[in-house]
Amino acid sequence: MATYIDALSALADPTRRAIFECLADGPKAVGQLAEGLPVSRPAVSQHLRVLKEAGLVVDRAVGTRRLYQVNPAGLGALRAWLDRFWDQALAAFAAAAESESEQADD
Repeated sequence: MATYIDALSALADPTRRAIFECLADGPKAVGQLAEGLPVSRPAVSQHLRVLKEAGLVVDRAVGTRRLYQVNPAGLGALRAWLDRFWDQALAAFAAAAESESEQADD
């Protein structure tokens, strides 16, 4: 099972981020992804393997090609991790605003 650490590590590479962002527009084959990147098809395949191992993309056979797409379920661990920080930040903001309001009333 992939974790948020796996996802962050995979997305740390600029080429993998670019591939992931391309896949956000919809499923694509390796050749389609390689056309818009300054790397070879084999390199794109290797980057896709890392993204797949991190749980960020899935693939399926369509005829003789494999199509890759973003794995919404795989984003769950990353999103849960980010949501935790968001919730903490909102709670801290609410506490600070309440404290400031109480000080203003005194």
